[in-house]
Amino acid sequence: MKISIVTPDGELYNETVSAVIVSASNNGDYEILTDHLPIISTIDTGYIKLQQDKLIYYVVIINGVVENHHNKITVIAQDAFIGESKEEAMKNLIEIRENRIEENRERNIELAKAEKELLKQIKQTGAGQL
Repeated sequence: MKISIVTPDGELYNETVSAVIVSASNNGDYEILTDHLPIISTIDTGYIKLQQDKLIYYVVIINGVVENHHNKITVIAQDAFIGESKEEAMKNLIEIRENRIEENRERNIELAKAEKELLKQIKQTGAGQL
C-alpha cells in the first residue's frame, strides 16, 4: 500500500507500507491492510502506526482526515510529526507547536510596534486631516 501524509507545510511522508494502524480518540483504533475496503475517517488527536517490513514508525496527527481507496492511503493533517515511538513523535510535535506560538507572539509584538510608529508618523505629518 502507498501512504502519503501531508500538512500545510508540505508532504511529511510518502512511502509504501505493509500495514497501517490508525488510533484516534474520536474513532478508536483500526487497521488498514492491503485490499481494505474504502474508508474515510477523521482524527482529532491521535497517531498512525506505519509498518514498513520490519521498521515501525509513528506519526502523531492533530486534526486530520484519513482516506483509503484502492491501496492508496492519504492523510491530510493540520499538524503531524513522525518518530520511532508515539512518545517521541508527540514530544517533537509539542515542541514544534510551542515554537510556532512563540514566533507568532514575537511577530504580533513587532506588528504592534510598527502600528504604533505608523500612527505616530501620521499624527506628526498631519496626514489624513482635511
